[in-house]
Amino acid sequence: MIKIFSTDKVRELDRYTIEYEPIDSIDLVERAATAFTGEFCRHFNKQMRVVVFAGQGNNGADALAIARQLVEAGYRVESYLFNPTSRLSPDCEQNRERLLQLTGGKNFVEVSAGDFSVPDLDEQVVLIDGLFGSGLNRPLSGGFAALVQYINQSEATVVSVDIPSGLFGEDNRQNDPVAIVRADWTFSFGFPKLAFLLAENAEYVGKWKVLDILLHPDAIEGTFTPFALIGEKDLEEVFLPRPRFAHKGMFGHALLIAGSRGKMGAALLAARACLRSGAGLLTVHVPQREERVLQTAFPEAMVDIDPGQEHFSYISDIQGYSAIGIGPGLGKHLDTSKALGHLLQVTEKPLVIDADALNLIAERKDLLKRIPPRSILTPHPKEFDRLAGESSCAYERLMKAQAFAQENQVCLVLKGAYTAVCTNKGKVYFNSTGNPGMATAGSGDVLTGVLLGLLAQGLEPETAAVAGVYLHGLAGDLAAKNHTEISMLAGDMVDMLGMAFKQIC
Repeated sequence: MIKIFSTDKVRELDRYTIEYEPIDSIDLVERAATAFTGEFCRHFNKQMRVVVFAGQGNNGADALAIARQLVEAGYRVESYLFNPTSRLSPDCEQNRERLLQLTGGKNFVEVSAGDFSVPDLDEQVVLIDGLFGSGLNRPLSGGFAALVQYINQSEATVVSVDIPSGLFGEDNRQNDPVAIVRADWTFSFGFPKLAFLLAENAEYVGKWKVLDILLHPDAIEGTFTPFALIGEKDLEEVFLPRPRFAHKGMFGHALLIAGSRGKMGAALLAARACLRSGAGLLTVHVPQREERVLQTAFPEAMVDIDPGQEHFSYISDIQGYSAIGIGPGLGKHLDTSKALGHLLQVTEKPLVIDADALNLIAERKDLLKRIPPRSILTPHPKEFDRLAGESSCAYERLMKAQAFAQENQVCLVLKGAYTAVCTNKGKVYFNSTGNPGMATAGSGDVLTGVLLGLLAQGLEPETAAVAGVYLHGLAGDLAAKNHTEISMLAGDMVDMLGMAFKQIC
């Protein structure tokens, strides 16, 4: 699990490391630069022309150290230090002197106030952006804003040091979008920035990678943050080997309430995913006319028949089930809304609630208070907006989701490129698996089935949610390798769930 700290917390971690490792600040800069240079050399060959833009602060210190190391590695480097106020941070000043000592001032320009001759940034240039770091708290303006616009209009490949210049580490609602560097790559020190995980910032961050600069482990362990990025190692103890004398009754009996006329595909995808995720038994509650569809297409599932011909209208006995999921292909008939209200009133077990079930709750906000505690809700952004109100951006929506989960004592899975699992305790776990090929019809239904299958086996809701979104994304990654992102289908993800389990277990 990789913690995601706010930018002010990262500065505290830097200070702690400097004091208690102990290490001089300039040597910590050198360590960060070495990590960056090593990654840079793996991506870009020495035929490229490298242009370094450094600012006055510690991000500029990093950039100048990187410039020196690249010169030593045999790259053709041109360095520009932007120093309009003639005040450099101590580390920036020291790395300026180190670079000058190495190069004798060749291919080095220090830009003070006033105009300067900007370098040509064509497609053969790799620009290293080290103008501003994560400490920025107001939009760039004046000459720096103009410089950023020049970078963005160029044909150069842009690699940002730690964070694209102009981007705030968390909330960018008050930022100026035209004054933020649009990087192709961002190599971040220590931890990802929260801003990297939000949709509106993708055009600035580009591809990103976290570089370990060995900040003090005691400080990392002892510093609280509600945010974390989930990795494969976090699931190593979730799925244990099954005992030799295991039987299906040991792995739960799931109930899936899904499907309506014309939407049985959603029910089938969720049902298949549920059993592929390890549930011992599955009963699917479907309208009368859809019984044959389910029995024919998926004989492994049992069927419970609704009184209604074409939609969910009533269910009587739910006592024998380990977990219940509702929503895929459900429809929004008035009878269905009433039946959902009844279900929420009579069950005390956590549910998995998705799709039309969420939309019905959004139309009847009184149902929110009936949802059993720690139930798993799986909205995509528009569905969540219907539940909690419109948001201006992904950051605002994330903050609402975090608060919503606490207020309603549920586990909210806000789906997206980095799906966020918001717990009733205020924690937020971002998923690290998945790809754009999963933006296809039925993908969410598969996730509902995975979550239901894990919940039925007795996993705690928060554990089921975190493990489920990771498995779902990993199955999507494996499916993309087989079918490409463009042509993959939701059913391909179901087919790859076994391989996803195999990789983790």
